Amino acid sequence: MTTAPAKAGWRFRQPSVIPGFGLTLGFSLAYLTLIILIPLSGLVWRSAALGWADFWAIATDRRTINALEISFGTAFIAAAVNVVFGTIVAWVLVRYNFPGRRIVDAMVDLPFALPTAVAGIALTTLYAPNGWLGSLLAPLGIKVAYTPLGIVIALIFIGLPFVVRTVQPIMEEIDKEVEEVAATLGANRFQTIARVLLPGLAPAIVTGFALAFARGVGEYGSVIFIAGNLPYKSEIAPLLIVIRLEEYNYAAATAIAAIMLALSFVMLLVINLVQTWSRKRYG
Repeated sequence: MTTAPAKAGWRFRQPSVIPGFGLTLGFSLAYLTLIILIPLSGLVWRSAALGWADFWAIATDRRTINALEISFGTAFIAAAVNVVFGTIVAWVLVRYNFPGRRIVDAMVDLPFALPTAVAGIALTTLYAPNGWLGSLLAPLGIKVAYTPLGIVIALIFIGLPFVVRTVQPIMEEIDKEVEEVAATLGANRFQTIARVLLPGLAPAIVTGFALAFARGVGEYGSVIFIAGNLPYKSEIAPLLIVIRLEEYNYAAATAIAAIMLALSFVMLLVINLVQTWSRKRYG
């Protein structure tokens, strides 16, 4: 006589042949607590010590608002630009073989290895009014260095690898036969891209956007040289935090940092919700 298998109930974890779940989980939680939770908790606690009135006064200060608008606005624009051109770069590297392809592929990772201060100095040298590119743009009335446009260019430079390296592995998994089948069924190139390729790449593109955006919000080294650091015009929030620390105004510095933390958390939460929706819709 055979017995019916017991109905599987809810489990805290799925069974695995690899032992050590308790030890690895405990190590992971302890590591995250020491590296992330404790510093962030200290930041929130230090900001809470200000009192609501003082915190609100710092948060609504016009200089603070302008710095936050510049940091988050330029990071969003740069991440959006990198989504477009980073996807194109990944497409070229995956779909085409050409002389120097390996060199181009290695150049994508250059912003990872290059010190951010070096990148900022190089970009400022190029786009300054007397620089190689700046001198060509000046007669056209386009000023890049010491403006928010310069910040966007710096953030595009440091954020491009995040999009390319996120989209490239997923694009490699898409067979060329899928595109050929779409063409044989009558789809033109635009329809093949919009209805066949992009749905499968959507989760990776959203992830690349989130990484590039997060990196851009907190970027400091490559921005301070090309931004000009003019209050109410091209001053970023990380620089304002440093200025408050140099003034020994630790309360204001922690308050601005707490505001950046809250805004970043909200925006990343929204991006993760969009990413979850895209994964459920497109797989």
